[in-house]
Amino acid sequence: MPVFRNHSYAAFLFDMDGTLLDSSAVVDRVWGSWAERHGVDAATLLAKVHGVRSEDTIRRFAPATADVAKENQWILEAELKDVDGVVAMDGIHAFIEALDPGKWAIVTSAPRALAEVRLRAVNLPIPEVMITGEDVQRGKPDPQGFLLGAQRLGVSIGECLVFEDSPAGVAAAKAAGAQVAIVGGLVPGNEGNFVLANYSA
Repeated sequence: MPVFRNHSYAAFLFDMDGTLLDSSAVVDRVWGSWAERHGVDAATLLAKVHGVRSEDTIRRFAPATADVAKENQWILEAELKDVDGVVAMDGIHAFIEALDPGKWAIVTSAPRALAEVRLRAVNLPIPEVMITGEDVQRGKPDPQGFLLGAQRLGVSIGECLVFEDSPAGVAAAKAAGAQVAIVGGLVPGNEGNFVLANYSA
């Protein structure tokens, strides 16, 4: 069983962006450009985009006349071409290498193609179980993705530890009934949860 901070869990469920790797440089470029094209305040959008499916962000911020599928494809194509500045989180390679491949999964809001591109860009393995934005009907903060990840690993979600960095992701993990370890500084008021600077702690 995987162990973190001297506690054993049935499995680990990892968000990807901001948790396994930092893709914020790409997010800022691509979504900043999209916001400018549509007359959306970039700072407001970028404060809300983390951990959420692209299509859900587009529905929230795009003009009512926008073609969501077309805009979503534009975002995907732009992000697939851009891995400049995508870097692994400190300590994550050794942390992942020590895990049983059948005891961890990725639950990300990204499409699978984008997840694979970013994982390969930082030399992280593609796990046996990976839940992506296409696998769920409702994205984070809905718990569906984490529940599905635990189910495919064959474990109880209540015995899983989720590693997350965004408010939407933390909300989804808590709603699912998992324990949560928070990575980075995007989530305010995270008392009662682990706070990680990196994976060497």
